[in-house]
Amino acid sequence: MAALRIVIADDHPLFRDALRLAVSQTVVDGEIAEAASFDALCERLRAAPDVDLVLLDLNMPGMNGLSGLLYLRAEFAAVPIVVVSANENPRVVRHALDLGAVGYIPKSAAAAEIRDAIGTLLAGGAWLPPALDARPAGGEADALPTLLNTLTPQQSRVLMLLSEGLANKQIAHAMQVTEATIKAHVSAILHKLGVDNRTQAVILARQLAAEVSEPAPGSAAEPNAAR
Repeated sequence: MAALRIVIADDHPLFRDALRLAVSQTVVDGEIAEAASFDALCERLRAAPDVDLVLLDLNMPGMNGLSGLLYLRAEFAAVPIVVVSANENPRVVRHALDLGAVGYIPKSAAAAEIRDAIGTLLAGGAWLPPALDARPAGGEADALPTLLNTLTPQQSRVLMLLSEGLANKQIAHAMQVTEATIKAHVSAILHKLGVDNRTQAVILARQLAAEVSEPAPGSAAEPNAAR
């Protein structure tokens, strides 16, 4: 039987070490890779897409919060992704799950809880700690993740780069396509999101990043996974 392949994507070396320990205590002879940025993670998944689980930090360089998760789920749809974050805001949790994450692990979780989560996810299950209530406030669903999920991988990437303030020409250079292709993507994005101009689309994308960057109530300052 082939060894399970896990990628730990986090820009903090100490927390990567803590998660590596938790994974090694859960998986026998697993192959564990690491990435410290969004671009490094994408390169790793393009080079070897046969990954059983990605443990993803939402605040890595290049992620733009949940915009990065949106792109990863669109580009690497077959790869299960669990968010591991210090942000315990129920709205962020709900958006992450709506955008395709198979689970959400708070960085404040105890070592045993993280090991249990990893085991459950690798067995094909979903995982959300009872303390994190991901139900919509007032029972109303948020339409934004549904709209964003209609974007193609290329459109998701264009939206991320738009939110960084890049012009069409700069985005075309970054994606190695023509400026006309980017203009077509932008038009499709505006149509799918139901907005009139690129500024309104950028506002929606930045909402996802802003939610993740907000202080997380009750989050721990030190990783617990190695304790």
